[in-house]
This record gives sequence, structure tokens and C-alpha cells, in this order.
Amino acid sequence: MYFAYLGPLAVTTSDGRPVAVPEAKVRALLADLLVHAGRPVAADRLVDDLWGERLPGDPSGALQTKVSRLRGALGRAEPGAEALVVSQAPGYALRVGPDDVDAGRFAHMTAAAYASDDPRARADLLADALALWRGQAFADLADAEFVAAAATRLQEQRLIALETLAEARLELGRHLELLGELDELVALHPLRERLRAVQLRALYQAGRQAEALAAYAELRELLADELGADPGPELTALHQAILTHDPALSPPRPPTTIPAPSTPVPLTELVGRDTAVAAVRELLAGNRLVTLTGLGGVGKTRLAEEVARREGGDGRLGEVRIVGLAEAVGADEQVSAALGVREDAAVRLEDLLRSRRLLLVLDNCEHVIDSAADLVRRLLRAATGLRVLATSREPLGLAGEAVWTVPPLSQDDAERLFMTRAQALATGADLDPEAVASICRRLDRVPLALELAATRVRAFGVRGVAARLDDRFRLLVNGPRALPPHQRSLRAVIDWSWDLLGEDDRRVLRRLAVFSGGCTPAAAEAVGGPDLDVLDPLVRLVDHSLVTVTDGPRYHLPESVSAYALERLAESGEAEPAETRHGAYYAGLAEQADLRGPEQPQLLARLDQEVPNLRAALHRAVRRADATGATRLALALTWYWLLRGRFTEARRSLDETLAVAGDVPAELRDAAAVWHAGFTLLSGGDAPAAAPESDDAPATWFLGYALFTSGKDLGRSEDSMARAMACFQAVGDRWGVAAARSIQTRQAFMRGDLRAVREYGESAHALFEELDDHWGRLQTTYPLAALAETGGDYERAARLHRDGRRLAEELGFWTEAADRLTGLGRIALLNGDFRGAEELHGQAMRMAAEHGYAAGEVHAEIGLALGARREGNLDEAEVRLRRLLAWHRARDFGPGPALLLAELGFVAERRGDARTALELHREGLDVARSGGDPRARALALEGLAGAYALAGESARAARLLGTAARLRESTGAPMPPPERGDVDRITARIRAALDEEAFATEFATDALDGDGELDAETGKTH
Repeated sequence: MYFAYLGPLAVTTSDGRPVAVPEAKVRALLADLLVHAGRPVAADRLVDDLWGERLPGDPSGALQTKVSRLRGALGRAEPGAEALVVSQAPGYALRVGPDDVDAGRFAHMTAAAYASDDPRARADLLADALALWRGQAFADLADAEFVAAAATRLQEQRLIALETLAEARLELGRHLELLGELDELVALHPLRERLRAVQLRALYQAGRQAEALAAYAELRELLADELGADPGPELTALHQAILTHDPALSPPRPPTTIPAPSTPVPLTELVGRDTAVAAVRELLAGNRLVTLTGLGGVGKTRLAEEVARREGGDGRLGEVRIVGLAEAVGADEQVSAALGVREDAAVRLEDLLRSRRLLLVLDNCEHVIDSAADLVRRLLRAATGLRVLATSREPLGLAGEAVWTVPPLSQDDAERLFMTRAQALATGADLDPEAVASICRRLDRVPLALELAATRVRAFGVRGVAARLDDRFRLLVNGPRALPPHQRSLRAVIDWSWDLLGEDDRRVLRRLAVFSGGCTPAAAEAVGGPDLDVLDPLVRLVDHSLVTVTDGPRYHLPESVSAYALERLAESGEAEPAETRHGAYYAGLAEQADLRGPEQPQLLARLDQEVPNLRAALHRAVRRADATGATRLALALTWYWLLRGRFTEARRSLDETLAVAGDVPAELRDAAAVWHAGFTLLSGGDAPAAAPESDDAPATWFLGYALFTSGKDLGRSEDSMARAMACFQAVGDRWGVAAARSIQTRQAFMRGDLRAVREYGESAHALFEELDDHWGRLQTTYPLAALAETGGDYERAARLHRDGRRLAEELGFWTEAADRLTGLGRIALLNGDFRGAEELHGQAMRMAAEHGYAAGEVHAEIGLALGARREGNLDEAEVRLRRLLAWHRARDFGPGPALLLAELGFVAERRGDARTALELHREGLDVARSGGDPRARALALEGLAGAYALAGESARAARLLGTAARLRESTGAPMPPPERGDVDRITARIRAALDEEAFATEFATDALDGDGELDAETGKTH
């Protein structure tokens, strides 16, 4: 087991798995034992360290409890590890060796470095030792007094190691790459003379004598002000040597070979990048220059380091060398210094690399993009065995460059990274999965942002972090000190990218922030404004990875970049005109999108993409109290909302629009009120007592459609549809006529008027086909398919259902597609294809369930119940039918129960239970009579005939059977042969009991009285 406290306290098993040590007091106990490095700690001392003056009632027992919990945590993670915590007078000890603790390894490696005479070995050992540090020692226990002395001692050891490493790198002639790092260290520790001495030497060796002398003068003044002292004799002597250009200060002669590479050893696992590593390695195999681009913090450096580590492991591309570029000096100088080439030497960098096989990793090229590009071009031309892997926020722009944009993590990998880091920093924290998922999505799944967010979990909890992301730039600050300054906060990361942009690029970026869900090039140009050429800056923003591109093309801002750009937009005073241009563009788009006709699928797909922008435009119009603008946009969106089934959104949006005070033309406000009433019905609301009226024919049509579809008022629905039809015919609106006829077709089908269904349905279908309107054809295929089924034309019915399914899938109407599958299942059932019917009904149920379409699941299950009964699976059929009947009754779902009661009656009859069959069919007849469909009444009468025949009342059964037949004939749709299974079975039973004459006489006798009720004789219960 391995213990680490050069940073937050962490424990891992021998195979690298993190160990959860719950409870703050238990973690504090572990830290106290680690501070004493295997020596026993007195129990009284531990009690005092853990509780101070607030002692528990039984201090000894409380301590034993914490010890037990610590042992339990270790033992659960790794069997036998509980034995590491031992009882040893006068208290307890943690039995670990120096190599089991990061501080022990650090001490061992630094001691070996200090004993080495080889500056390269010394530098490598110290670099590896310092890589063990993950932050301040005991970072999560900084307030505990018992670790203070140890933390201070360790910090001093770290600074000594940093100073010694810097001196070793000076000996190796790596003064140029040291300068940026030394600036940061000196800023943190301005009074450390040894550190200052290294800085002065590095500046002098870089040819910056004046800056070296200025740095000495600054230190002398600081020592006098802070300590009342002068620089020490060593620093004074160094100052004099700089003044006299002492040859001893000259950098060492360059080597004629490249120094051995030192690939950084990662402190933490690289999460979710295996595919990316493989992709980059494949690119390197076929390209001599590969540049990794991507948003700041997306992990370009970590990915490049991992690629370098794996390439170095197998030697496929030769040696590996990593050079991190800073903005202090040019790329040529920095790479030369890293590879040990002196500026005054006869050996040039090109000469050194000419005959070598080398993978050169150049990190952070954006700091010196022009000089980096020039250097890479020269080196690749001179050295045929060289390959370059660069990281940059923009491509180098060289011929033959392969650019690979590092994507954000997948959602799963982002959540895994966040939870791993959060658990390490806040052991035992409640990592609510929904909050974690929200954090990862809102931070664009960018690794650095997730790492910063994980550091806040200790303070706010994971739900608190998620709740505070609207203020992300104040929340995500104070990142790990190991990071460079421009990566220690989310704002600093984006500030760095912003500072690299030209003024036109900045103006385009901040104006793009008004979009929601991305934009097309045309939209970007329209909203960018007439004072700005948008396209060139847009391309550069893509190169800088501040804007991403998807197919279309479509441009998107990551959420954090968008939040940053909105702040910049507000500061610039450009927000209001940009929002106004945005609203005007999307209002025009919605009004010009004619969703009636052949372009319907393409326009629906276009509006689908723009939904976030359309919502934003409508919201801003309402917020500005632009009543006319909001009403026009809302009306332009009504047909889209209907086609996409977004009834609640439509109702809410129209409600908000109608509430805006303002002088709106009466015809617009009336139309909006009618559409609002219709969407209220479709979203489950009640019909208004006095329905609003409008001279707008589409609005009137829609109210009739909504009244019919919601089942609220069939009579008012027919009146509205008749008025709409008259308006459409008066102005010659062929599409409107077809739309009104399509609903009248369904109304007629509900009444059982099959002649009207055929007349209206065929005319509407023909019109919609001429107009090539996908939605309209979809509306008419269903009643026409049902009509064909009723007439026994199963081939046409199946063809219409298949056409309807195709149209529904093209439009994305998945609920309609599910119903068409159910229709195809019904046809398969009628054709005797029970297996095919079961498969189609099962597909329909799954599709309906996937899209939350409960009624569609019910329709499909009815098909499964019918199939089960026809195959003789009466138990399965009854279970399904009773569940379906309960569903219909709970929702007062129209005439549906008539079919279910008839089917349950047939189940009872097949079981020989005449009494139950009679009760069910009588109830079914009552339901069918209230629905007005003669075919439903005929089915109930046929069921009663079967029940009476089973009970031995054959004459009565014959009268019922004949009456049912005449009812069916009256509709123009007698029962087709494949549907006659029940009727033929019942007829055979009756004929077996009656002779031909008696059967014919009774069959011709009506079983209903003048009011359509069972006559007195037939209605008797026996």
C-alpha cells in the first residue's frame, strides 16, 4: 500500500487503486501517524491532536474507534493492510517503509541526486523527485497544527530541490528554457538568494546582462527594505563577475549528441484517451508533422506526453524529446537549449538532427507560433528522420501538416475523471450522479475545467458546485500550483486565448455569444452586423479552437467560451444591437419556412436545428415587450410546434406572448388566441367555455383539429372544420381544403360513415399527393388503410400502412410510425401470419415505449391480445385484455372498450362460460351504442349470438346474428372472409341446432326494436 501527502492526503493499493478513507478524524489520525514516519505516537498526543480542547466523553474509547475505522478502511481495500496500523507503547504506529510513502521516495531520490557528480543524472533524479509533488504538503489538512512543522520542513526540502535542479540544468546549458520557470519561482520566493543566483546566471548566459543586473538591484533593494540586510558574499561576487564578463560564467560547450530524453512521468491516470493516443500514433506513422489543436484545457499536453511516452517505450520512431515552449524567447533558441546546442558553436541544430531518427514534441507552440512554424519547416527539410508532434491552439500552417483536433472527453469518461479527482480531494463526499453529469455537460467535458471543479467539491459539495456554474468564473479559481498561471483558473485559460486574438476576431467571438445551439455561416454574417466581415475571423476562431464546427457547416461556442464572450459583449455595449439583429434574422427564417409542400422534411430539419435560437429570439422579444414582434414570431412557429408535437411549449409561449402589453393588430392577436386555445386542448387542458374566434382560416382549422384529436367536443370540432373549409374554398387554398377534408375523413370514420370516409379521404389524399405534402399524405393514409381493411382489401391496407410508416419516419413522427407498425401487425393477423403479427406488434410496442407514447403501446398490445385469442392462448389473451380495459376506463378513452369487452366475451364463450360471456357482450353493446359506430354494435350482437348459442338459445342467437349482418351491410362494408372466424363458428353451432328453414326465418327476424334496443324477447336474461 502506498501513502502520499506531498499534496492532499491519498492512499492507493499496491495495484494503484484509490483507497477511500472516510471521515475527517480518521484521515487526521492517518496523517498524524504518517508525520511520525513509523515511530509510535502516544495515545494522549493523538487525542490532543485530533480533538484539541473539545475532548469527547471517553477520549481513549473514541481514539480506539478511529483506529478501528482506519484499519477497516485499509483492510477493505487490500486484505492484510489493516495490520499496518499497530498498537505499540505508548500508543500507535503506522508500519510503513520509506518507499511506501511519497515523502520517503522524495528524500531517497534527492539524496541520490545530491551525491551525484553528473549534472544530467542529478537533473533527471531531481525532476523525478519533484514530480511526486501534487500541491502543498498535507494540502487538505493545512489547518491542523500537528502537520505544520512537517509541512514547513517538506516545503523547504522542495525549494532546495528546485534550486539544485535549476543549477544542474544551468550546467547542462539549458539556461533558455529555465528563464520562464525561474520568473515564477522568484516571484513566489523573492528573498531566496540561491534561487536569485541561478536566475542571474541564466539571464547572463542568455545574453541578457542588463536584465541580470536589474534583477540584482531589485533584490538588494528588497533585502534592505524587508530585512535591513545586504546580499550575501556569493551573490555579491556573482554580481561583480557579471559586470566584468567573467569567462567562468559562460555556458558549457554543447554536446555533439542529443541529451537523453526525459519523458515526464504522469502523476495521475490519463482518463478516456486510449482511442485518441492510438489515432495520433497512427497519424505520426504516416505524417512527419502532426499538430494537436483544441480548446485551452482540453488536454493537448497530456495527450502529447502520453504519445511520446509510448513511442519512447517501443522506439518505433527513434529517440523522443519533449520541449515546452514559452513566450520569453523564440522557438529556435528554446529548442537549441533543450537539445544542448550553443549559439556560438560550429554545430547547428539542423546539423545535429540531420542523420538522426527523432520524435520531437513541441508543446504550447501558440506562445511563439511564427518562430515555431519557421523552425519546424527548416528542421523537417534538413532532417529526413525527424518527426514533429506539436501542440498549439492553432495549426502551424505548414505544407504536409496533419491537424488533429483534441476533442472533449465523452460524457462517461468526463464523469469518471471528475469523480476520480473529486474522491481524491474530498474522500467520502457524496458524488450525486445527476449533479456530476450536469457539471460535466456544462463544462463542455473539458478535462482542465473538470479538474478545477473537482477542487471545489470539498467546500461546496458536488450539488453546490453544479448549482454555482452560472458563476463559473468566480467558482473555478485557485487550481493546483503545479499548473502554469494561465491554467490555474477557468477565466485565465480563456483570457489566454482571448489575448491571442486580433480585434476583429474578438468582435466576432463576442457577437456569436447571442446564438443558442450554434449557427450557420449565413446567420453569423447577418448577426455579425454590416460593420464587420465575419467569415475570415470565423475561420481563425475555428483554428484557435474557440469555435467548433459540425456538419452543415454549423458553428458552436463551448458553454464556457460562450459565457466568457457574453461578459465581453456586455462590456462592449454591443449586446442590444446584436440581439436585435438575431431576433430579426430568426423571425424571418420562421416566417419564410413554408411547411406545407415538398420541402417540408428539409425545412423541419432546418427548424429543428434552430429551436434554441428561435426560443431565444421569442424570449428576448417578450422581455423587450415587443408585443407585435413576439406575436408574429409565435404565429410563425405554430405549425412547426404542431408538426413536432411540442404542445406544452406552444401553449406556454403563446401564453407569454399574449400577456405582453402593446398595440398588436387585432387579426394577429385573435389568431394567437385561437392557436393558444387549441394547444391548451392538445396539452391536456380544458376547452374554453366560449371558444375564441378568428377570421384566420388555419387557426380555425387548428381549433377544430384540436377539439377532435383531444376528444373534447366532436360537434364543435365539426363546426370549426366546416367554417375553415368554407374559408379555404373561398380563397382557393388547395392545401387548406385537403387539410380540412383529412380531418372530416377521421370524423366520419369515428361515426362509422364509411361512404364519407371513402369520399373525403380519397379526395384529400389525391390533393396532398399533388402538393407532395408529407404530413398531409400521412394524415390520409391511416383512415384509407382502415377503410381498405374493413372492405377486405388487405393488400392495399398494408401498402398504405407501409407508406405511412415511411412518411412518419422521414418526418421524425415516431408515434405515427409506431401506429403504422400496429396497423401492419393487424393485417398480418388477418392474413393468418401469427408470428409476423406478433413481431410487428412487439416492434410497435417498443417504439412507442421508447418515445413515451402510452396510447401507442396500448394499440400494439391490443394486437397481441387479439393474436393470443385467435391462437387459443386464452389465459394470455384475458390478462392482456383486462389490463387494456382498465387503462381505457381510467382515461374514458372513447369507443375502445367496445372491442375489448367483445374480445373478453369471446374468451368466456370459448371457455364455455355462457353467463360471463352474456354479461360482457351486453356491456359491450351499451358502449358501442353510445359511440354511434354500427360496426361496433354489430360486433357486440355477434358476441351475444355466440353466448346465447352456447346457452342453448339457438333461435335467439340466429336473430342476433342476422341483425349484425344487416348492420354491417348498411355501412357498405360487410365482414370480409378472413375476419369471419367467430361468426362462422357461431353460425355452425346454431345450424347444428336448427333446421335450414328455422335458421333462415330467425336470421331474417330483427333482434332490435325501432329505437335500436334489443327487442323484449331477445333482451330477456336466461
